[in-house]
Amino acid sequence: MYTFESLRELHKEFIYHGYDITDDGFSFHFSIDDFHFYPFWKCEEGLLKNPTDFARYIIFNIGMAELVSYWKCACPKKVIVKAGTLTKEQCLWWKKLYFNGLGEFFYKNNITTDIENFMDIIPDNSEKPLFKSEKQHDGFLIPIGGGKDSVVTAELLSPYRDKTKCYIINPRGATLGCAETAGFESDDIVGVRRTIDKELLSRNADGYLNGHTPFSAVVAFSSYLFAYLKGIKYIALSNESSANESNVQGTEINHQYSKSTEFERDFRSYVENYLDDSIQYFSMLRCWSEWQIAKKFVQYPKYFSVFQSCNLGSKTDIWCGKCAKCLYVYIILSAFLDDKTLVDIFGLDMLSVADFRPMFEGLIYDDVDKPFECVGTKEEIRLALYTAAKTRGDNLPLLLKEYIDKNPEEPPTLDDYYDADNFIPEELKPLLKI
Repeated sequence: MYTFESLRELHKEFIYHGYDITDDGFSFHFSIDDFHFYPFWKCEEGLLKNPTDFARYIIFNIGMAELVSYWKCACPKKVIVKAGTLTKEQCLWWKKLYFNGLGEFFYKNNITTDIENFMDIIPDNSEKPLFKSEKQHDGFLIPIGGGKDSVVTAELLSPYRDKTKCYIINPRGATLGCAETAGFESDDIVGVRRTIDKELLSRNADGYLNGHTPFSAVVAFSSYLFAYLKGIKYIALSNESSANESNVQGTEINHQYSKSTEFERDFRSYVENYLDDSIQYFSMLRCWSEWQIAKKFVQYPKYFSVFQSCNLGSKTDIWCGKCAKCLYVYIILSAFLDDKTLVDIFGLDMLSVADFRPMFEGLIYDDVDKPFECVGTKEEIRLALYTAAKTRGDNLPLLLKEYIDKNPEEPPTLDDYYDADNFIPEELKPLLKI
């Protein structure tokens, strides 16, 4: 079995060689010694015909966001960037993203390192980029992931539907279903296909390292590209205040780091300094908790049969009914929906399954690590359980009854919660009044 140390001894350098652009997509070239990786993105035919220098530079940056997924298999100390220009300050920006975004990866692989020593980024060219958008921008681009959060963003922004498009990476049943249910036609859906190079899967099969990477950073840079190409001003994410909570007690390890306010702030700064802030990236739901998002989502029952955010079931567009993400969504919705509706959505009463007790405890108790999934805070989940119990009377499912028997006190309400640390445009804030 390979270790972080043995792989770094075996492989000294990771190289970002370059990228190629065709009329309908782009690919990158990375290597670790004799292992070469060529991840590919496919988009609308002709969209990238005669790309501007600015479009090329955005694509270079998408490659910077992609490379960490390939670097992590062997974690070479040196990352040599031949594909484009990076200043010293940009290198530090990328190191911060990689280090914090790999917190879960380091934790699960028992890797002890620090931000100074885990990587050296060495660009061939360190001049500051001077590219700017030459387009006029207007309207909204909403990344759709298939879950309840992006549904709520789409509904909140429905007054602007005539100048809004959806952005979907690797479209599937749930993402397309949510977009179509929200009223978007096929011409309003910017769908792209992102392909992982099979050489990476081969390295993982041979015992090289694997784990979570900051995928939402890939969403950020790629959505910026397509907003630029389509002349769109606002990229409206659906990341909530709850994404800032760590997963491991006493640490800053956060499965959702690239969905956090810190990353959002950093990305906006990067856009201002090295891209063009005529395109604005923000989260529409940043001021809300997951509790408030769930409360809003249940007002749109037309999505109950199409939304789905379970990672394990994503390929077949089902809720697997076995993972912490499914259990979490079941719990947060149980505060607002009855058991029959929940079982219709998930296929079973998840609060009646004794085998889910370890996941359940990780979601609610402060002295147990939170599952590495995109889930709400423990405070929110405890409130959801209390509310669910209050509406169900004496006939409680197993896990809910066990919890209420031990914790009968009413937790603080979150109905009036508001996180002022957000970048929501002032003209949109009235839409967020509950």
